[in-house]
Amino acid sequence: MSLAQHLSTGATTIARAWALTRRDGLTLGFTDHDRDLTFDGVTFRADSGLTARALEQVTGLAVDNSEAVGALRDAGLREADIMAGRYDGAALVIWEVNWAAPDQRRVIFRGTLGEITRAGGAFRTELRGLSEPLGQPGGRIYHAACAASLGDTACRFDLNTPGFSAEVPLAAQRAEPAQLRFAPIETVAPGWFAGGRVVVLSGAAEGLVAQIRDDRVRDEMREITLWDSLRADLAPGDVLRLEVGCDKQAGTCRMKFNNLLNFRGFPHIPGEDWLTSYPKAGAPNQGGKRR
Repeated sequence: MSLAQHLSTGATTIARAWALTRRDGLTLGFTDHDRDLTFDGVTFRADSGLTARALEQVTGLAVDNSEAVGALRDAGLREADIMAGRYDGAALVIWEVNWAAPDQRRVIFRGTLGEITRAGGAFRTELRGLSEPLGQPGGRIYHAACAASLGDTACRFDLNTPGFSAEVPLAAQRAEPAQLRFAPIETVAPGWFAGGRVVVLSGAAEGLVAQIRDDRVRDEMREITLWDSLRADLAPGDVLRLEVGCDKQAGTCRMKFNNLLNFRGFPHIPGEDWLTSYPKAGAPNQGGKRR
Protein backbone atom coordinates (compact mmCIF):
# COMPACT_ATOMS: atom_id res chain seq x y z
CA MET A 1 0.00 0.00 0.00
CA SER A 2 1.26 3.49 -0.85
CA LEU A 3 1.00 6.54 1.39
CA ALA A 4 -1.74 7.96 -0.83
CA GLN A 5 -3.77 4.77 -0.44
CA HIS A 6 -3.23 4.86 3.32
CA LEU A 7 -4.46 8.46 3.49
CA SER A 8 -7.54 7.59 1.45
CA THR A 9 -8.69 5.06 4.07
CA GLY A 10 -9.66 7.84 6.49
CA ALA A 11 -8.14 6.03 9.50
CA THR A 12 -4.51 7.04 9.33
CA THR A 13 -1.38 6.57 11.42
CA ILE A 14 0.53 9.64 10.28
CA ALA A 15 3.43 11.45 11.95
CA ARG A 16 6.05 13.96 10.90
CA ALA A 17 9.78 13.37 10.90
CA TRP A 18 12.61 15.88 10.57
CA ALA A 19 16.19 15.18 9.45
CA LEU A 20 18.56 18.02 10.30
CA THR A 21 22.08 17.98 8.79
CA ARG A 22 24.65 20.47 10.03
CA ARG A 23 27.44 21.82 7.87
CA ASP A 24 29.94 19.58 9.67
CA GLY A 25 28.00 16.52 8.46
CA LEU A 26 26.25 15.58 11.72
CA THR A 27 22.64 14.45 11.11
CA LEU A 28 19.95 14.49 13.81
CA GLY A 29 16.46 13.05 13.49
CA PHE A 30 13.27 14.14 15.30
CA THR A 31 9.62 13.11 15.17
CA ASP A 32 6.35 14.17 16.78
CA HIS A 33 5.34 10.51 17.15
CA ASP A 34 5.43 8.99 20.66
CA ARG A 35 8.02 6.38 19.60
CA ASP A 36 11.28 6.56 17.71
CA LEU A 37 11.17 5.98 13.95
CA THR A 38 14.00 4.70 11.77
CA PHE A 39 14.41 4.97 7.99
CA ASP A 40 17.03 6.14 5.49
CA GLY A 41 19.68 5.24 8.06
CA VAL A 42 18.47 7.92 10.50
CA THR A 43 16.81 7.37 13.89
CA PHE A 44 14.14 10.00 14.49
CA ARG A 45 13.85 10.57 18.24
CA ALA A 46 10.43 10.94 19.82
CA ASP A 47 11.69 12.69 22.97
CA SER A 48 13.17 15.72 21.22
CA GLY A 49 10.18 17.98 21.81
CA LEU A 50 10.44 19.36 18.28
CA THR A 51 7.28 20.49 16.50
CA ALA A 52 6.64 22.47 13.34
CA ARG A 53 3.83 24.83 12.49
CA ALA A 54 1.74 24.40 9.37
CA LEU A 55 3.74 24.85 6.20
CA GLU A 56 2.79 27.58 3.77
CA GLN A 57 3.89 26.32 0.36
CA VAL A 58 3.09 28.02 -2.91
CA THR A 59 3.93 27.59 -6.57
CA GLY A 60 6.49 29.72 -8.32
CA LEU A 61 9.62 31.10 -6.66
CA ALA A 62 8.07 32.45 -3.46
CA VAL A 63 9.74 31.33 -0.24
CA ASP A 64 8.01 28.62 1.79
CA ASN A 65 7.26 30.07 5.22
CA SER A 66 7.11 28.14 8.45
CA GLU A 67 8.95 27.75 11.72
CA ALA A 68 9.86 25.01 14.16
CA VAL A 69 9.89 25.15 17.93
CA GLY A 70 11.37 22.71 20.42
CA ALA A 71 13.02 22.11 23.75
CA LEU A 72 16.75 22.44 24.31
CA ARG A 73 18.18 19.23 25.73
CA ASP A 74 21.33 17.12 25.56
CA ALA A 75 19.61 14.43 23.46
CA GLY A 76 18.56 16.98 20.84
CA LEU A 77 19.60 20.54 20.08
CA ARG A 78 21.84 21.95 22.79
CA GLU A 79 22.03 25.65 23.54
CA ALA A 80 25.85 25.62 23.46
CA ASP A 81 25.83 24.28 19.88
CA ILE A 82 23.22 26.83 18.76
CA MET A 83 25.17 29.71 20.30
CA ALA A 84 28.35 28.45 18.62
CA GLY A 85 26.60 28.71 15.23
CA ARG A 86 26.78 24.99 14.46
CA TYR A 87 23.17 24.99 13.21
CA ASP A 88 23.36 28.16 11.11
CA GLY A 89 22.21 27.25 7.61
CA ALA A 90 21.71 23.57 8.48
CA ALA A 91 19.85 21.51 5.84
CA LEU A 92 16.39 20.27 6.82
CA VAL A 93 14.08 17.65 5.31
CA ILE A 94 10.57 17.05 6.69
CA TRP A 95 8.63 13.88 5.92
CA GLU A 96 5.02 12.92 6.38
CA VAL A 97 5.28 9.25 7.32
CA ASN A 98 3.04 6.36 8.25
CA TRP A 99 4.57 5.38 11.59
CA ALA A 100 3.06 1.90 11.33
CA ALA A 101 4.85 1.36 7.98
CA PRO A 102 7.69 3.93 7.64
CA ASP A 103 8.34 2.95 4.01
CA GLN A 104 5.10 4.83 3.25
CA ARG A 105 6.25 8.44 3.37
CA ARG A 106 6.68 11.59 1.34
CA VAL A 107 8.85 14.70 1.60
CA ILE A 108 6.74 17.77 2.40
CA PHE A 109 9.55 20.28 2.94
CA ARG A 110 13.20 20.63 1.98
CA GLY A 111 15.28 23.66 2.83
CA THR A 112 17.47 25.18 5.54
CA LEU A 113 17.21 26.68 9.00
CA GLY A 114 17.00 30.46 9.21
CA GLU A 115 17.29 32.67 12.27
CA ILE A 116 17.31 30.78 15.57
CA THR A 117 16.14 32.38 18.83
CA ARG A 118 16.36 30.92 22.34
CA ALA A 119 14.29 31.68 25.45
CA GLY A 120 13.19 29.80 28.56
CA GLY A 121 14.92 26.53 27.73
CA ALA A 122 13.38 26.39 24.25
CA PHE A 123 14.30 27.46 20.72
CA ARG A 124 12.41 28.79 17.72
CA THR A 125 13.75 28.82 14.18
CA GLU A 126 12.61 29.89 10.73
CA LEU A 127 12.37 27.32 7.95
CA ARG A 128 13.57 28.55 4.57
CA GLY A 129 12.66 26.76 1.36
CA LEU A 130 14.95 25.89 -1.54
CA SER A 131 13.83 28.97 -3.48
CA GLU A 132 15.07 31.38 -0.77
CA PRO A 133 18.67 31.64 -2.15
CA LEU A 134 17.25 32.71 -5.53
CA GLY A 135 16.21 36.00 -3.93
CA GLN A 136 19.80 36.88 -3.02
CA PRO A 137 21.68 39.34 -5.24
CA GLY A 138 24.34 37.75 -7.41
CA GLY A 139 26.75 38.48 -10.20
CA ARG A 140 30.32 39.67 -10.49
CA ILE A 141 31.45 42.97 -8.99
CA TYR A 142 33.97 45.01 -10.93
CA HIS A 143 36.41 46.74 -8.60
CA ALA A 144 40.13 46.91 -7.96
CA ALA A 145 40.26 44.35 -5.16
CA CYS A 146 40.13 40.59 -5.73
CA ALA A 147 36.64 39.08 -5.50
CA ALA A 148 37.86 35.57 -4.59
CA SER A 149 38.42 34.16 -1.13
CA LEU A 150 41.92 32.96 -0.40
CA GLY A 151 42.18 29.25 -1.16
CA ASP A 152 38.80 28.85 -2.91
CA THR A 153 38.25 27.43 -6.40
CA ALA A 154 38.66 30.85 -8.01
CA CYS A 155 41.85 31.74 -6.13
CA ARG A 156 43.35 28.23 -6.39
CA PHE A 157 46.09 28.98 -3.88
CA ASP A 158 47.00 25.94 -1.76
CA LEU A 159 46.84 26.96 1.91
CA ASN A 160 48.79 23.80 2.79
CA THR A 161 51.87 25.30 1.16
CA PRO A 162 54.64 25.32 3.82
CA GLY A 163 54.89 28.69 5.58
CA PHE A 164 51.30 29.78 4.90
CA SER A 165 49.63 28.09 7.87
CA ALA A 166 50.56 26.85 11.33
CA GLU A 167 48.95 24.38 13.72
CA VAL A 168 49.72 25.47 17.26
CA PRO A 169 48.34 24.78 20.76
CA LEU A 170 46.58 27.61 22.56
CA ALA A 171 48.51 29.02 25.52
CA ALA A 172 45.99 31.51 26.91
CA GLN A 173 42.91 33.53 25.95
CA ARG A 174 41.56 36.96 26.77
CA ALA A 175 37.81 37.43 26.35
CA GLU A 176 37.61 41.19 25.61
CA PRO A 177 38.81 41.80 23.01
CA ALA A 178 38.92 38.27 21.61
CA GLN A 179 42.65 37.59 21.89
CA LEU A 180 44.41 34.25 21.57
CA ARG A 181 47.98 33.81 22.81
CA PHE A 182 50.50 31.24 21.62
CA ALA A 183 54.13 30.38 22.14
CA PRO A 184 56.45 32.17 19.67
CA ILE A 185 55.99 31.05 16.07
CA GLU A 186 59.42 31.35 14.53
CA THR A 187 58.51 30.19 11.02
CA VAL A 188 56.52 33.33 10.06
CA ALA A 189 56.89 37.01 10.87
CA PRO A 190 54.40 39.02 12.96
CA GLY A 191 51.48 40.30 10.88
CA TRP A 192 51.63 37.33 8.53
CA PHE A 193 48.23 35.99 9.68
CA ALA A 194 46.44 39.38 9.81
CA GLY A 195 43.32 39.20 7.64
CA GLY A 196 43.41 35.41 7.68
CA ARG A 197 41.42 32.99 9.73
CA VAL A 198 41.70 30.57 12.63
CA VAL A 199 40.21 27.05 12.54
CA VAL A 200 39.79 25.09 15.77
CA LEU A 201 41.07 21.53 15.36
CA SER A 202 40.42 20.11 18.84
CA GLY A 203 38.47 20.79 22.02
CA ALA A 204 34.90 21.91 22.67
CA ALA A 205 35.02 24.44 19.80
CA GLU A 206 36.35 21.95 17.22
CA GLY A 207 35.33 22.86 13.68
CA LEU A 208 34.55 26.52 14.37
CA VAL A 209 36.16 29.28 12.30
CA ALA A 210 36.87 32.95 13.03
CA GLN A 211 38.47 35.82 11.12
CA ILE A 212 41.78 37.28 12.29
CA ARG A 213 42.00 41.05 12.75
CA ASP A 214 45.57 41.46 14.01
CA ASP A 215 48.71 39.38 14.44
CA ARG A 216 51.56 40.65 16.61
CA VAL A 217 54.12 39.78 19.28
CA ARG A 218 53.48 41.00 22.83
CA ASP A 219 55.38 40.03 25.99
CA GLU A 220 57.32 37.42 23.99
CA MET A 221 54.04 35.68 23.03
CA ARG A 222 52.34 35.50 19.64
CA GLU A 223 49.01 37.31 20.03
CA ILE A 224 46.15 36.80 17.56
CA THR A 225 43.20 39.20 17.80
CA LEU A 226 39.89 38.09 16.27
CA TRP A 227 37.18 40.26 14.78
CA ASP A 228 34.62 38.30 16.78
CA SER A 229 34.81 35.53 19.37
CA LEU A 230 34.35 31.88 18.43
CA ARG A 231 31.13 31.66 20.53
CA ALA A 232 32.41 28.47 22.20
CA ASP A 233 34.81 27.70 25.01
CA LEU A 234 38.52 27.32 24.30
CA ALA A 235 40.98 25.79 26.73
CA PRO A 236 44.80 25.89 26.92
CA GLY A 237 46.15 23.05 24.84
CA ASP A 238 43.42 23.16 22.18
CA VAL A 239 45.06 22.98 18.76
CA LEU A 240 44.24 25.78 16.32
CA ARG A 241 45.18 26.22 12.70
CA LEU A 242 46.27 29.75 11.76
CA GLU A 243 45.95 30.58 8.08
CA VAL A 244 47.68 33.41 6.26
CA GLY A 245 45.77 36.60 5.47
CA CYS A 246 45.25 38.40 2.17
CA ASP A 247 44.29 42.05 1.65
CA LYS A 248 43.03 41.22 -1.88
CA GLN A 249 45.38 43.66 -3.60
CA ALA A 250 47.15 42.81 -6.85
CA GLY A 251 50.59 43.54 -5.41
CA THR A 252 49.98 41.21 -2.48
CA CYS A 253 48.74 38.49 -4.82
CA ARG A 254 51.93 38.73 -6.88
CA MET A 255 54.55 39.24 -4.17
CA LYS A 256 53.16 37.27 -1.23
CA PHE A 257 51.45 34.39 -3.01
CA ASN A 258 52.94 34.38 -6.53
CA ASN A 259 49.37 33.89 -7.75
CA LEU A 260 48.68 36.91 -9.97
CA LEU A 261 47.46 34.65 -12.77
CA ASN A 262 44.39 33.85 -10.65
CA PHE A 263 43.79 37.40 -9.38
CA ARG A 264 40.05 38.10 -9.61
CA GLY A 265 40.09 41.89 -9.45
CA PHE A 266 40.59 44.81 -11.86
CA PRO A 267 43.54 46.82 -10.47
CA HIS A 268 43.54 49.30 -13.39
CA ILE A 269 39.84 50.12 -13.34
CA PRO A 270 39.26 53.90 -13.05
CA GLY A 271 38.37 55.12 -9.58
CA GLU A 272 35.55 57.47 -8.60
CA ASP A 273 37.82 60.54 -8.72
CA TRP A 274 38.73 59.76 -12.33
CA LEU A 275 35.12 59.15 -13.34
CA THR A 276 33.85 62.40 -11.85
CA SER A 277 36.69 64.63 -13.07
CA TYR A 278 36.00 67.35 -15.68
CA PRO A 279 37.90 70.19 -17.42
CA LYS A 280 38.49 73.26 -15.25
CA ALA A 281 39.07 76.83 -16.37
CA GLY A 282 42.64 77.92 -15.72
CA ALA A 283 43.91 74.36 -15.44
CA PRO A 284 46.15 72.83 -18.14
CA ASN A 285 43.97 70.99 -20.66
CA GLN A 286 46.53 69.76 -23.16
CA GLY A 287 44.71 66.54 -24.04
CA GLY A 288 47.14 64.32 -22.14
CA LYS A 289 46.18 61.25 -20.19
CA ARG A 290 44.47 61.50 -16.84
CA ARG A 291 46.25 60.22 -13.77
